[in-house]
Amino acid sequence: MARTNCFKNERGQTALETAIILIAFVVVASVFAFTILSAGASSTEKSEGAIAAGLVGVQSSMSTRGSIIAMGDAATPPTYVDNVTFNLALVSGGDPVDLTPDDPATAAAFENVVVISYRDTAQVENQIPWDVAWVGQNDGDNMLEAGELAEITIDLSGLTPALGPNTAFTLEVKPPTGAVFQLNSTTPAAIEPVMELR
Repeated sequence: MARTNCFKNERGQTALETAIILIAFVVVASVFAFTILSAGASSTEKSEGAIAAGLVGVQSSMSTRGSIIAMGDAATPPTYVDNVTFNLALVSGGDPVDLTPDDPATAAAFENVVVISYRDTAQVENQIPWDVAWVGQNDGDNMLEAGELAEITIDLSGLTPALGPNTAFTLEVKPPTGAVFQLNSTTPAAIEPVMELR
């Protein structure tokens, strides 16, 4: 009879069932926590990628140093702007920019060519000729690097109509990577052989 009473006592079995249910809850909670952490890690990686892409977009940014000079044509008196010259430098912490001039005969040889475009109220030119000279120190290549100053001369003699007096215009310097640099200016009321633009 004592044996029968021993089998009827189920207090240990109830404790075992409770432990199993508790373990199941812990396992389910662990699976959910792992899923949430994985989603968070994936979201963080995407955010880091977006930040890196944004940094690439601004790290090659350039800025002007000094005045913007316009030269009138050879006529006496000059009637239109023949070319515009300004100095470019990298902003602090910017990546080097390849300023190899665009040569139509060999343009296919250059993968990283800066494109300069022109626009005013009468016309848009997506690619205009330009040349580069170096002011001060330069390490001998065509890369605009920290501490270097590049003098950019843009040939506007081919514009139709020509850039005359009292004309607002925009020049865009577009490097292969990084932010586009915009230069907005207006020609003076009278075209002179040498003019400082504002």
